Amino acid sequence: MPGSGAQQARLVVDAGRGREASRLNWLRAGVLGANDGIISTAGLVVGVAGATAAISPILVAGVAGLVAGAVSMALGEYVSVSSQRDAERALIEHERREVEGDPEGELEELTGILESRGLSTATARAVALELSADDPVAAHLDVELGLDPNALTNPVHAAISSGLSFTAGAVLPLVAIGVAPADVRVAVTFVAVLLALAITGGISARLGHARRLRAMARLMVGGALAMIVTYAVGRMLGVSAL
Repeated sequence: MPGSGAQQARLVVDAGRGREASRLNWLRAGVLGANDGIISTAGLVVGVAGATAAISPILVAGVAGLVAGAVSMALGEYVSVSSQRDAERALIEHERREVEGDPEGELEELTGILESRGLSTATARAVALELSADDPVAAHLDVELGLDPNALTNPVHAAISSGLSFTAGAVLPLVAIGVAPADVRVAVTFVAVLLALAITGGISARLGHARRLRAMARLMVGGALAMIVTYAVGRMLGVSAL
């Protein structure tokens, strides 16, 4: 049919774009997890460093924060993705019942959706028939909802990815404050964290096609404020404890 090949090509392109968008979402989530690890752990170790010059309590607090943060991120992601997956499975089952209960009505609905995207009635009908020939449920899920039943997000994978990205970010301030000399410990950590946030901000902006300098500045200012506030609190608590 005229136009059906072009429409199929367009659907293939749309599916590719969907997979690309999914991949970018995973990358952005990884960058955000790393940012969380960097900022929260940096704030924690700098705050403790404001209260004491002893390295042991600083590292203990930092490691405890890393473990707690990574576990929290992983569990949160697992629950979130599990809820999303349950909702997607419910949509798939609902669509399956509709297709089995009224196949002709669902075919007309699919034809109408394709018509609304610019196809003529005849071409839309031909495309709907061709798409539905193999798996009508998958065709409806793709065209109506942009959902691929064979590509649902795995909550375990999401949890592992989130926990690992947080851990990767949290390691940097821990290493910086652990290896730096005592008299410049906080300053070295401050600089290292800001550089790391500049890099992750640039990556995030590139993935989202946003302004790089603005994204970098936003993260760096936020990270700097977090460390300044926690260091000030640590200093006050350290002095009052004395």
